[in-house]
Amino acid sequence: MKAGRWPSRTALAALLALLAALLGGCIPLPRIGGPTPIAYRTIDLAGDCRRTEEDGFREDAQLRVVNNNVQQLSWKLWVGKRGSCSFNLADFHQVKSRPSIALRANDGSACELMIWQDPRRVTLAHANCQQRCTPGIYEEAWPVLFEPGGGGCAQTR
Repeated sequence: MKAGRWPSRTALAALLALLAALLGGCIPLPRIGGPTPIAYRTIDLAGDCRRTEEDGFREDAQLRVVNNNVQQLSWKLWVGKRGSCSFNLADFHQVKSRPSIALRANDGSACELMIWQDPRRVTLAHANCQQRCTPGIYEEAWPVLFEPGGGGCAQTR
C-alpha cells in the first residue's frame, strides 16, 4: 500500500467487521427475539391443582404463597406409570422472593424450585432435581401451572 492511499474496499470491510466483532463483546447490544425477563408481580396464591392428563401424566400440588413468601408446598407428579417426583416445603428453604421466588434444597444439592407469575398463570417449576424423581423420567417432569385468581389448575392450551 502506498502512503496516502486508502485501503481497498475488501480490506476496509474486513477491518470494520473485525472492529465490530471486538466492540460487540464490550458493548451490550439489544437482544432481538430473545427471552424477556420475568416481570415482578406480588404472588398471593392458595393453589390446589390435581389432575390427570390423557397421556397419563398426573399432578397433585398444593401451594400457598402470601406476599411472595411460601407458606405451604406439597407437589407430586407422575409420568404415566413409569415413575414420579416429589417435593415438600420441609426439604427446602426460600432464598429469593423477587422478581421470582426461589427455594433451594436443604441437603446442599443443586435442586431448586422456582415460582413466578405471568398474566395468565402462576408456575411452579424445578431445576437440577433428578434425585427427587424415579430414575429415567426427569426430562419429562413438567412444571405445574395454577390459575392466579382461584388457585386451581391452569389451562395448558
